[in-house]
Amino acid sequence: MRDPEHSRMKHTEEQRGPMDENKEVNEVEKHQRRSQKSFTCTQCGKSFTYKQNLNVHMRIHTGEKPFTCDQCGKSFTHKGHLQEHMRIHTGEKPFTCDQCGKSFARQGHLQEHMKIHTGEKLHECDQCGKTFLRASSLKTHMTVHSQEKPHSCSLCGKSFSHLQSLKVHQKIHTGVRNHMCFECEKTFITAEDLKRHQRIHTGEKPYKCSHCDKRFNRSGSLKTHKRIHTGEKPYSCTVCGKSFTHSSALHSHTKTHIK
Repeated sequence: MRDPEHSRMKHTEEQRGPMDENKEVNEVEKHQRRSQKSFTCTQCGKSFTYKQNLNVHMRIHTGEKPFTCDQCGKSFTHKGHLQEHMRIHTGEKPFTCDQCGKSFARQGHLQEHMKIHTGEKLHECDQCGKTFLRASSLKTHMTVHSQEKPHSCSLCGKSFSHLQSLKVHQKIHTGVRNHMCFECEKTFITAEDLKRHQRIHTGEKPYKCSHCDKRFNRSGSLKTHKRIHTGEKPYSCTVCGKSFTHSSALHSHTKTHIK
């Protein structure tokens, strides 16, 4: 008696034609190409499967930036980077949080934002134990402990912990304002300044008080508001020791000592 399983296998093999065999061969060839990286960078030794990938990589060494923004003149190594940059000018934010509806220009920014909802804080300061959502935020925080400021402005001498902070500062001297509000055409030095300004038009108040649910459009305003609940008075008079919630209140108070 013939084995039915053997008959099915034989029938299946008979049904497979040359096209199926060619497909399998092509898949094997693709796998072999992926495992073989025959295009190597002469500058750093990094290897690539395709020559086009090597050509794009070489721009890191040559400094070539063939993709230029027609709005502000900034240039980029990759076309994709230019497309992302253009969202600054167009205001396009295609990546939306399904928890709170907030939108972002980059997928990476959305992924970072999602940690606010999950409560995930991966980066911890080994000096004080404070935790941060981003490694960059931890790096910035560490300067509180080190007080190191290696980047100095050649025009006014002001020093900064990070090169990027110096670059932003230098725009004060040059007057460069690349970020424009499309609602009122007001311009700003940084994208963050523009983002804060736009809340005037949108009415967005992303910072909520955990004590009374009051909302604010700036994190600094929320921080000041919370002192009503905590009783914190961080501003003290050096003459009489009296403390105040706001720096402006301390400033007004010190005038009473001046005669």
